[in-house]
Amino acid sequence: MKLDDDIHNYYEHLILERIEMLGINKSKDSNYVADLCCLALNQVPPRYIRYEVDMAFYLPQNERQQMEMNVVNAVSKGIAFLDEKAKTG
Repeated sequence: MKLDDDIHNYYEHLILERIEMLGINKSKDSNYVADLCCLALNQVPPRYIRYEVDMAFYLPQNERQQMEMNVVNAVSKGIAFLDEKAKTG
């Protein structure tokens, strides 16, 4: 049995949006970005969907805002961890 290729964690989309908004994908290498994605995704609860439109129409505004705040915090913590790790080598 195989999961449908359309099934994915909605937080992946939000994390990548945040990384792009901060310009990290342009200022850091792909290994840093991949590590940051993993660190951030491990801090948020999974939210699996099949279609992006499902989230646009069925997600209450307050829940969307909470998810966005979760992403801001998770990405910030991931950056702090990676930057501290780079300093200490």
